[in-house]
Formats: sequence, C-alpha cells, structure tokens
Amino acid sequence: MKKIVTIIGARPQFVKAAVISRLIKEKYSNEITEYLVHTGQHYDANMSDIFFDEMKIPKPDLNLEVGSGSHGKMTGLMLQKIEEVLLEQKPDALLIYGDTNSTLAGALAASKILIPVVHIEAGLRSYNMAMPEEQNRILSDHVSTLLLCPTQTAIDNLKREGITKGVSLTGDVMFDASIFYRTLENTNSLLPKLPEDFFLATIHRAENTDSKERLTNIVRALNDCGKNGVLPLHPRTKKYLDMYGLTFNKNIMLIDPVGYFDMLELEAKANMIVTDSGGVQKEAYFFNKPCVTLRDQTEWVETVEAGWNKIVGSEYNDILDAISNFVPPQAHPDLYGDGNSGDKIVKELLKLWNSAI
Repeated sequence: MKKIVTIIGARPQFVKAAVISRLIKEKYSNEITEYLVHTGQHYDANMSDIFFDEMKIPKPDLNLEVGSGSHGKMTGLMLQKIEEVLLEQKPDALLIYGDTNSTLAGALAASKILIPVVHIEAGLRSYNMAMPEEQNRILSDHVSTLLLCPTQTAIDNLKREGITKGVSLTGDVMFDASIFYRTLENTNSLLPKLPEDFFLATIHRAENTDSKERLTNIVRALNDCGKNGVLPLHPRTKKYLDMYGLTFNKNIMLIDPVGYFDMLELEAKANMIVTDSGGVQKEAYFFNKPCVTLRDQTEWVETVEAGWNKIVGSEYNDILDAISNFVPPQAHPDLYGDGNSGDKIVKELLKLWNSAI
C-alpha cells in the first residue's frame, strides 16, 4: 500500500483534488491511501459541511490554518508546517495542483527531503514573471519528479526549459470535474433571477483591481457595452471600486460571490464570458462559450489559438469591440482530454512507483 500526501490551499484546488480522491476511493483503495492537507491559504466561509457533502469531496485530514499574509511570510510558514507533516506521515509521493503559494511550499518541502513531487497541471506558462503564479508554477515544475500536463502546449513549454523526464500528457482534471458536477442537481442555489440573455463577468486579479486606470477602463466598457451582464462581485474588487469611486450601471447585475455549483450554472446559461480568471477561461471552453479575457497574457493559449478566447487586456475600445463582435469559429477541438484525466494521472503515479522497484 502506497501513501500520498495531497497539498491544497484554495477551493478550486479542492475541486481538482476531488477528481483524484474519488478515483482512489472507488478504484484504487487497495493500492493507494491519501492524506489530504489544507494549508488554509484561502479561508472560504462557503467551505462548510454542505460544500464537502454536496460536492462529494473528502474533508481535509489536516488544516494548517496558515491564513493570509505576504507571499514570503505565507510560503515560509507553509513550508515549515508541510515539512513537519511529511516527516510524520512519510508518504511515497506528494501531490500538488496548479500555481498557488501552497503548491510551491509543498514542492519545496518534499523535494528537500527527497519525497517525489507529482505536479498536476504542470507546464503552464503565461511568460509574465510579474505574476506570483508564474513564479510558483515554474519553480514547482523544476523540482517535480512527475509532471502531469493538461495539454500538449504545456509539454512543449517544459521541453523548452529542458524538462523531458517524468513528463506525461494526461488532460485536464478540471474538465473531468466539470463533466461530473454539471450532472449533479444544484439543490442549494443562491442565484437570483437572471436576465434572459447575459454575459458572465468575473474580475478579481490584482493587475486589474490594484490599477485605477485598468479597473476604470473595464468598468466603463462593461457599462457602455449595451448588453446585460452578471458579475459575482469579489470582495477585493468591491474594495477597489469603492476606493476609486467606480459604480456599475443597471445593465450589470452585481451578485454576491458564488460557489462552484452556482458558477457552473452561470457559465452554462451565459452567452459569453468576460473574465480575468485562469480557471474561468477554461470553463468557458468546456461549456462552448466565447471568452473575452481581461488580461495581457494567458496560460491557456490553446483557447486563443482555437479562436474561442480573445485577449483584450484592459483597453476600453478593445473590450467593447470584443463584447459586441467576437464570434468563435464552429470548430471546437478537444483540447483538454476526454474526461478521463484523473484515471490517467493515477496510473502514471502507479507507474512511477513500479519503475522504482
């Protein structure tokens, strides 16, 4: 019996980890046991018992309760605490997801005591080193033993950096999750009555909220686009809207932040998605929705190359033009696997151990 420790620090990572956790429980329980560690990097009041029960997600075995703080302070404290967990649990591998500070802390803690690091969502690149996420994902990749990539582009990125050993194309676990969860009934929806035709908007990245010029351009464009929008208002965004004295017109319906099920429902019902989120760009593609991305770069370049994602930055005229005129092509290639990424990932993990015997 092999043991893995899984490190997660935010709600989206719970959704990703749930794909693997369910598989281990349902298909591989005789071969693998999992110890789930939540760093507490993002405290989320929505992560109640209902969240775990409805989403069929195992509750963490341990919450490190690190909380928020500066990048250095947060990462350093997590590094210390994760190392203690690893020395106690003595796992055969450590699983990390994506690009958070929790991901980097887990990768460093395990690699320094020679525990194999398995990075799910390896190889993503925005090529913007000003993004903390870019630093986290690059550093994590370079100390990982097994690099499980969602797309061929991710594999190509790693090859350019000289990383070829331990690299596999598995597809995207978020695609698996979206397929699984969209079939479940949204029994506790908190959504208000929605407009008949609307675009879904999300704005939360520091590069947009912390810049008065960028946020002003985005708000003006959404106000002036002549279409109805629904915007779950992130607390960070609300703080800066108030600070800059910015308000939305009546065509933009502001709602409270939403959970994963409500977000899937919004994405399914919207006719377009306007976002600065990495994950939402992908989910737009999963739901065959045109996506307008309020960033200067994206790590999900395949969606742009396929013609379903338009990068507009924060330029007023570019945002207006895209919301009014952007139409994706009819072709919608399978960029993120066949919905069986989780099974491929677990099999790669078992192959890693078998090759070490």
